Amino acid sequence: MIIEIRRVTLKNKPFLTGIIVGIAAALLYNLAVAQDSFVAEAKRYTALVSRHNPPWDGPTSGPPAQRGKSVIYVSSGQENGGARGVGQGAAEAAKVIGWDFDLIDGQGTASGRRNALLQAVSLKPDGIILGTIDAVEQADVIREIASKGIKIVGWHALGKPGPDRDHSIFTNLATEPKDVGKAAAMYAVADSNGTAGVILFSDSIYAIANVKINAILDVFRTCAGCSVLSVENIHLKDIPATMPQRTAWLLQRYGKKWTYTIAVNDLWIDAMPPTFIAAAIPGNGYPRSISAGDGSVSAFERIRKNRYQFGTVAEPLRLHGWQAIDELNRAFAGQKDSGYSAPVHLVTPANIKFDGGRNNEYDPDNGYRDRYRKIWGVK
Repeated sequence: MIIEIRRVTLKNKPFLTGIIVGIAAALLYNLAVAQDSFVAEAKRYTALVSRHNPPWDGPTSGPPAQRGKSVIYVSSGQENGGARGVGQGAAEAAKVIGWDFDLIDGQGTASGRRNALLQAVSLKPDGIILGTIDAVEQADVIREIASKGIKIVGWHALGKPGPDRDHSIFTNLATEPKDVGKAAAMYAVADSNGTAGVILFSDSIYAIANVKINAILDVFRTCAGCSVLSVENIHLKDIPATMPQRTAWLLQRYGKKWTYTIAVNDLWIDAMPPTFIAAAIPGNGYPRSISAGDGSVSAFERIRKNRYQFGTVAEPLRLHGWQAIDELNRAFAGQKDSGYSAPVHLVTPANIKFDGGRNNEYDPDNGYRDRYRKIWGVK
């Protein structure tokens, strides 16, 4: 049988070559069609998640305000715009509901976060909010907190939103991180028409960062014309010292192949502009930087000016602060968590005049403050 096939191949080489060429052409055509379809889907998805002023889709009922409570917000580090913004929202909401509120800064290090948590425990609050304190990293201290009957709500403390009994967290607040990663990646696919050359930046210490990175990689695996040039793991605390030199090295290595940056929050992008300026890269040039999370004041400034940042998948930080207080109120009342996760939202130069109008942050104009006041029965 094998011999016969070889004889046919030799005698009919032009004919078989034509078949092979035809098959290859058909495969290339099908790949091109699939690629065009995926790029079109990326553009539809980008338009959907960048709509401005989405309506309130959170809770409309819950327990009235529980009186005489004290809450401490433990921030992973106030240099992190996300942790800082949620803390500001929680402070605002705590004042409205009538609770004592304190904030302790973890200073951006593992030891600092641990010390901040231990300090918070010593003050014997009724509740603690974890502001980007990774629950796995600080598992032993969090168990100690829970053993004392202190209610715990996390913000970006785990890789997904919702309750976590293993870590005694009443609920963890976040926009679904898979959706955040997807939105950032699909934006790059849509803007590049499926030709993005991407470098990713993350800190693998954080579970939520790993979820985002995996979601981003899933998108680019489907984009036939895109390429992931590198995944850079740089710890948050090392960004100021490390990023300028690393950015320069990446520019030298990849040159014009590097057309998009996606970082799991804005801090990496904060540190890149001086190197781009030194390399004579214009603010509206390439690589274009997109953040998969938070939406800091500095990020909004860059997007507004179209200067070294092209988008951020901004979370409603102050809304999350209000939600953290509401979730603690539910915990104090012995009720279940609300189950709410704010929808994914992409801020771009095209919609920032709608979504970045308040203090350079995404603060949805959907009446959430009034909604929570009504639930709590306060003015």
